[in-house]
Amino acid sequence: MTANLQELAPKHISVRVPAKINLSLKVAPLGEDGFHQLATVFHAVSIYDEVTVSMVKPGQEEISVGGNNAEKIPTNKDNLVSKAVTEIAKHVNQPIHARIHINKSIPLAGGMAGGSADAAAAIIGINHLWDFHLTIDELNLIASKVGSDVPFLLHGNTALGYGRGEQLTPVLHRDSLHWVIATNNFGLSTPEVYAEFDHLTKDKEIPDPEISLELLQALAHGNPNEVAINLVNDLQAAALSLKPELRRLLRAGEEAGALAGIVSGSGPTCVFLCLDDTAASDIAIDLLSSGTCTAAVTAYGPVPGARIK
Repeated sequence: MTANLQELAPKHISVRVPAKINLSLKVAPLGEDGFHQLATVFHAVSIYDEVTVSMVKPGQEEISVGGNNAEKIPTNKDNLVSKAVTEIAKHVNQPIHARIHINKSIPLAGGMAGGSADAAAAIIGINHLWDFHLTIDELNLIASKVGSDVPFLLHGNTALGYGRGEQLTPVLHRDSLHWVIATNNFGLSTPEVYAEFDHLTKDKEIPDPEISLELLQALAHGNPNEVAINLVNDLQAAALSLKPELRRLLRAGEEAGALAGIVSGSGPTCVFLCLDDTAASDIAIDLLSSGTCTAAVTAYGPVPGARIK
């Protein structure tokens, strides 16, 4: 008796998805809709989570997590992966019975969009495993309903983000940039950082968020020194206000020879741009020796977004 094609099809699939950092993050005041409009330059870097999606029978659905800080990551509806499953099921108008395992390497609550990355990986995995053949536009729409950073993690590389970050335009980027990613054992809540930003900027006139032409030209030319002087994060002051010890980490990185250091997104992860991979390795060692961080790893970018292994 010959098995049909559905029975022969693979019942699980693994997707690798990178972390993101923001080379520039400009933030508008809180809008009447309760959100901040953004102008940002997303940059995907070579720190990866791996998400495995499996077809299961009704009632066997599950989200599980392994790897770094796995015990601190929710496995219920608070995990963006659960929202990703819900949104793609709504879009295709059919139930999706999936078991999803996340193997974490992206820092938790570190401003590197680890939760959004896992959601993007789940969307890619489900689309392929269930053979939905959704278009890029459909995937982007689903991703935007899950979270503002999720559409970028579908694509990766380097991109301009507007609105809440979900309106994307690819950026011309020549050559790789080399980074040290420095983390600590504490996290920062994104809503708390934005609330502190609102507090610090209260009664101040904030211009409409725009990305500097100088940064875009530096990326197009592949000049890390020019990129370094154009790194900016409007949320950095808020992150430093909530976690003043990050000032020591930023200072230690620059003293170790980094071209520039910046808080990544809402923090508390700090990223340091280095001249090359050799310099990055040396700076990572110096940062660990300084006692200002609990982990320092090297990475490069840009890299592609969520991809099937």
